[in-house]
Amino acid sequence: MFGAHQGFGSGGHETQGRYEPGSGAASGSIPAPYAPGPGYTQPGGPVPPGSIPPAYGGGPSDPGPAKRPRRTALVAGALALALVSGGIGGVVGAVAVDRDSTSTVANALDAPKPNVNTVANAPSGSIQAVAQKVLPSVVMIKVASNRAEGEGSGVVLSSDGLILTNNHVATGGGTGARMEVVFSDGSTAPATIVGTDPVSDLAVIKADGKTGLTPIELGSSAELQVGQPVIAIGSPLGLAGTVTTGIVSSLNRPVSTSGSGTAPGVNPVIDAVQTDAAINPGNSGGALVDGEGKLIGINTAIATLGGETGGQQSGSIGLGFAIPVDQARRVADQLTKTGRATYAQIGIKLRPQDTRAQVLEATQDGPAAKAGIPAGAVVTKVDDRVIDSGDALIAAVRSHQPGDKVTVTYTDEQGNNPKTVQVTLDAAPAEAGR
Repeated sequence: MFGAHQGFGSGGHETQGRYEPGSGAASGSIPAPYAPGPGYTQPGGPVPPGSIPPAYGGGPSDPGPAKRPRRTALVAGALALALVSGGIGGVVGAVAVDRDSTSTVANALDAPKPNVNTVANAPSGSIQAVAQKVLPSVVMIKVASNRAEGEGSGVVLSSDGLILTNNHVATGGGTGARMEVVFSDGSTAPATIVGTDPVSDLAVIKADGKTGLTPIELGSSAELQVGQPVIAIGSPLGLAGTVTTGIVSSLNRPVSTSGSGTAPGVNPVIDAVQTDAAINPGNSGGALVDGEGKLIGINTAIATLGGETGGQQSGSIGLGFAIPVDQARRVADQLTKTGRATYAQIGIKLRPQDTRAQVLEATQDGPAAKAGIPAGAVVTKVDDRVIDSGDALIAAVRSHQPGDKVTVTYTDEQGNNPKTVQVTLDAAPAEAGR
């Protein structure tokens, strides 16, 4: 029941900072100008060169003269590496050392090479052991069309080639784009879309002709704790199989995203797991795993201080966001079986960018209206979760399934007279998808 066409106002974009989808994403840009503060960007998936063409969010249908595809911010061109040895060269040869000709000289180069098996010696539960376990289940996804090309990431769901990734990765190249999956052993295979869901920013694709793949082990996001160690694996900047580490920085973080691969009128709001593990353009769709190597989230968005500079997305500042695995599991299962996902709705129209969840209208005979929540009310809690914005209410409701019963606390417009009611959530209309 949430969406830009349902009373959300100006496209459902957050006004407090810039929001761009992804964490391995197509350079999903957020409309300028942006207010000061962080923004969210999709780090993965192809992005069209220059301004976004019609397939990416409007504009004239005539693409104009054909242009050679340009690699996007996900690839970030060439990486500049520099030696940190400033000034040393001028000193070499200027220092003389007196030697005692009778002293014995020890040289590390003369020592025999040790017989070390670092793979076998990886302690159980160590980052090294987790990486060895998970890397075969994480892939790079290359998407290319006559408008754009770029890379994202994905996780293997089945031994015969089902792969979970972000919607903005799978669809960021537009209609007719070609998709190729690169596996951890270096092999490649073309891929096709099984199902996409712009609301959750998830998609399932199928790699053709593959067998014997290693499916990732799914964990649970229900019991995650702030401070818990996590590991992110993906293909940032086109560097496949990159492993970074961090912790769970926050939970239930409502993040509204937009950009390439986002359907017109759809307001993707992620009930995100926040992490300080380094996540960069190209990580989108990749794995966030716990200390046992179990999937707890799909990396999707990063916060940036300045958005895009010179056509390139800025990198990680320690604020990354992942779709919780419990939601990803449900959506992936539905996409695999039916090609579409279902969502819960509460039957409230509101403006997602507002700093409080005020009810503009309770849909007639909808869940909220049946529970007695009136227009003008301000929702402050869903179960024990504090609701402090329109996006927070959207994220809280979308984290549930149709038929779930939730306890909703609300006040009057002035913030007085708190009341608590039980609401049974309905299924959102299939055509709305939100």
